[in-house]
Parts: sequence; C-alpha cells; structure tokens
Amino acid sequence: MSLYDAKVTSREPLPEKEAAWTKLVRINYQDPHDKSRTWESAERTTRPKGSDIDGVGIVAILDKPTGPEIILQKQFRPPVEKVTIEVPAGLIDAGETAEECAVRELKEETGYVGVASATSSIMFNDPGFCNTNLRMVHITVDMSLPENQNPKAELEDEEFIEVFHVPLADLFAQCEKFAAEGYAVDARVGTLAEGVELAKKFKL
Repeated sequence: MSLYDAKVTSREPLPEKEAAWTKLVRINYQDPHDKSRTWESAERTTRPKGSDIDGVGIVAILDKPTGPEIILQKQFRPPVEKVTIEVPAGLIDAGETAEECAVRELKEETGYVGVASATSSIMFNDPGFCNTNLRMVHITVDMSLPENQNPKAELEDEEFIEVFHVPLADLFAQCEKFAAEGYAVDARVGTLAEGVELAKKFKL
C-alpha cells in the first residue's frame, strides 16, 4: 500500500456542527461605491488564541557540495483528488513561534533537523476564498550532522507523506514534469519555482 492507493469514495454536504476544523461565514461589507455586498468565506477554527497565523510553510534547503536542494513531499489531498507536490508545512501550536513550529514540523514530517534562518511576513493562502494565513520559514539543514545522515519521519497515523528533494536550480523544470505526470503542484512550490526562474532570467 502507498499514498497512490488513496482515493475519494464520496462527497456530501458537511453540517456545521460536524465540522472539526473549518466553518463557513457570510461577510457583509461595503464596496468602494458604498454599495452593500456579501461574501462567502471559509475560516479555520484551529488557530490558537494569541497567534496571528494558522501555520507555517517550510523552505528547507539541504546544504550539499553539489548545490542546494529543496525538501519536498508528496501527499494525497482529497479536495483535489490528487497526490500533490508540497513543501513541508503544519499548523502552529499554542505558545509556539513560527520558527519553533517550522523546526518541529520539519523533524516530524521529514526527519531532518534544521535551523531557521529567515521568516516571511504573514501571507494569505487564498484570500478570495478564506482567511487562512501562514508565514514561510526558511530552514537550513546541515548535512554533516549525524542526525541528518539517515533521517526518519515521525508521522501520525493519519499522515501519509513521501519525502524527496530536488536541486533548487531545477525546481521549475521539475514542477513542469510533475504537472505533466498528473500531480497537483501546490501554489507555494510553484510560486517558489517561478521566483527561481525569474532570478535566473534577470540575473538577480
């Protein structure tokens, strides 16, 4: 059995009282012409009190002699009914900083131990649909450390993740290849790949 054996077996409306992580809301607002309008939105219900973010995305770079490689992972995502190409990510726990969350999630999902080197401002995943947000945390992984020689993920029972890594310089081409093979490419991975290509083109 592998994550490629996963499949959606049915879809049905979800009563609000049964929803564990999300809720739907109707937003009333005034447009620039002072006209009253409404908007339908989804919201997470898991954000810890006092936190300004729902979670983190992780740009984890393996420092290799042959050049930097980015850690990616494959997961089956029921909403799109496909295995997706993603960066490691996770929801923040109460009292955690974004950096602490990123280091913890990277260890749990991939087995790699790293050090946070930079953190983005707050980013919104899909602001036309929901209020979910995150910070992207950059993590450097020292491949000379003993704990990174044979990393083993610490996955929960409901997590099925395949970890791999690709040369950062080849990320755009790899994303194109994955899409052609039928994978869904997460926007964070695709946007990062576009950024790498733009940096090459304009010699930034």
